[in-house]
Amino acid sequence: MKKNILFVIPSLAAGGGEKSLVSLLNQMDYDRYNVDLFLFHHDGLFMEYLPKQVNILPLPEEYQLFSKPLFKSVTALLMKGKLQIAWNRVWFAIKNRIIQNVSKREQYSWKHLSSSFNNLDKYYDAAIGFLEKTSIYYCVEKVNANRKIGWIHNDYDKLGMNPEFDLPYFNQLNKIVTVSEECANVFKKRFPDQKDKVDLMYNVVSPKMIHQMAQEQTDVFQRRKEEVIILTIARLHPQKGLELAVESCKELINKGYKIRWFVIGEGDEREKLTKLINKNKLEQSFILLGLKANPYPYLKQADLYVQTSRFEGKSIAIDEAKILHKPIIVTNFSTARDQITDGHDGLIVTMNGKGVVAGIEKVITKKELQGTLINNLKKVYLGTEEEVNKLYAYIAR
Repeated sequence: MKKNILFVIPSLAAGGGEKSLVSLLNQMDYDRYNVDLFLFHHDGLFMEYLPKQVNILPLPEEYQLFSKPLFKSVTALLMKGKLQIAWNRVWFAIKNRIIQNVSKREQYSWKHLSSSFNNLDKYYDAAIGFLEKTSIYYCVEKVNANRKIGWIHNDYDKLGMNPEFDLPYFNQLNKIVTVSEECANVFKKRFPDQKDKVDLMYNVVSPKMIHQMAQEQTDVFQRRKEEVIILTIARLHPQKGLELAVESCKELINKGYKIRWFVIGEGDEREKLTKLINKNKLEQSFILLGLKANPYPYLKQADLYVQTSRFEGKSIAIDEAKILHKPIIVTNFSTARDQITDGHDGLIVTMNGKGVVAGIEKVITKKELQGTLINNLKKVYLGTEEEVNKLYAYIAR
């Protein structure tokens, strides 16, 4: 008999966790599992890539009303006689305005948001909160399941959350999955009582699919003669350190390098970054492309892949750049060495503009190094499709 599995994630908008889930779902054996998916928002870049076998659960009416702008939400809830939920909607708005830290804001506003959800009627063999915070909270409080599993996609200590808030939820999980060795080590140190639950499962990546999709478009950059194309794939978020990329781009141009630097991604920092780009007169040289459903032609046609992150869990974009044999330069965030061997398949540089510039210069000017990095990547198979078997084991226990 098939097992019933539930995955929970806020949306399928652009992001490494979201892409990882879609890749995982495309590898699952639907002869063995019925898969439901609960999304808080039924939109996003990756919706079209969901397998047809995945059943997206409908959003409850109370939550749909809760999600409206504040005045409309409260009015609609009061008209429905949902006084307690309306009160929570007001407090949800207050918490989101007064709490500056984004992660703590999501934590502390959950108890107000949760009032708009009833427990799901269906019983599951396993329920999986596929991102930190809300996804896990929902699984713990609103789902009846034999096993509950939470995913941690980042260095927990860098997220800025309150561990005391999360601990009661982690206590109710049967398994806590991290995506890199360093993420696992950080989590175990922060929550030593949970260490026996922690396991490592790499993000599912399919080289075959990536190579196929990379062929779908040609000349995406409208390349100019003798220029170097640099690409970054990242949310426009402070975590990604994109102001370092802007600073580095300006310095390279001042040094006489003919470059254009493109960023695929969207986020809250677009306005801030646009002002910084304009201030440095880089409108023609540092280009924010926004979201791309298929980023692989851009990655394939770029000369270098550069990631200026302050912290990461395990970057899917870095794995994808490796699969397409791109010379890679990353800042020395805590998990960088989980993915890059400095000087062998990429360069790890100091986390400042000077370090990023030096790394890019080194790869641009030393063709022998560039060739070595590319050739070393060509020798390694980087697919992780078999990681799905770990999930089956988590469910079976």
